[in-house]
Amino acid sequence: MSSRKARNTAHGSVPADGRTHRPPAKQTPTKRTARAAVTLRSAVVQVSRAWSHEVDTGLMSPQTAKLYTRAAEELLVFGKAHGITLIDEVTADLVTAFDRAPGHDRHGNIIVTPEDGTRRQRRSGIASFYTYARALGLTQCVPLVDAERIHRSPRKAGAGLSIEEIELLKFHSERGMPATRNAAVLALLLTGLHSAEIAASGTTDLNLDAGEITTRGATYTEARTCPLSDWARYVLGLRLTHLAGKPPEQRLLVANPRSAAHVAQASVGSAFGEIVRRCGLSTTTRKVEPRDVTRFLARQILRESGSLSEVARRLGLSSLDSAAGLAGLQWKTPRAGGTA
Repeated sequence: MSSRKARNTAHGSVPADGRTHRPPAKQTPTKRTARAAVTLRSAVVQVSRAWSHEVDTGLMSPQTAKLYTRAAEELLVFGKAHGITLIDEVTADLVTAFDRAPGHDRHGNIIVTPEDGTRRQRRSGIASFYTYARALGLTQCVPLVDAERIHRSPRKAGAGLSIEEIELLKFHSERGMPATRNAAVLALLLTGLHSAEIAASGTTDLNLDAGEITTRGATYTEARTCPLSDWARYVLGLRLTHLAGKPPEQRLLVANPRSAAHVAQASVGSAFGEIVRRCGLSTTTRKVEPRDVTRFLARQILRESGSLSEVARRLGLSSLDSAAGLAGLQWKTPRAGGTA
């Protein structure tokens, strides 16, 4: 969620949590490691241990470490099937073939041709694996330098929701509330929270008397307090009453407190998808996503306040460029060559 992505420009890869992870300080290879052949299996074990240390020190998210480790382990299996056992034997051609290899979806079904997003995720893991392996003195190879670039589709402009469509979303989200969470999810989106923040929001973050909610922020967003609309106060008040009987540690507004952070965040998207399906706004040519609600709110804040800084503050963004993009504002004059 924000421009925030720190890209590996050499390989076209993006870490799962969007941050640039700094590998351990490069070690001078010993005489043994400089001459002895390091197996791919041994390298995977040592680099995975380094990633775990990054998680323990807060420099890498558990989700990113899990994705990277899985990519490295899959490369190990893939390399073995191709007769590759040493880390120095992995070539750009092998990495490209690995990117394109069939995989499985979340239900275990075989995916013959992986999506570009899956390929970039694999590439990101392998890029990090070799970066850390070089820093640990396990290899001097850089197989991704000559690997084929992965196509990236241009970012879509979004659905461009109208006030009438927002009202339609509200109407269909109220079905079954407060026992169902859909209305609360939509209310928090319309308040300015992003999916990761919504998943982490608890009952103690709400102040209905003051008409506001406090969020601790997320990977790409800052901690802040956001005002609630009358409708948001109404549906969140009902949800708060519904959850009052639960133990304090279980009082998350919309997510299961036992779920991992990335699972809880994904469930927010699932709840929004249910609302969209009920009101029929998504079609084969138009996809409505939570980010479209954020874009609607950004335009509304800009129209009411006239301040791009206020858009950034309400949405927890550190970049005015990101705020302008969400609000649909071209605030920089294009250069003569046609680029902004």
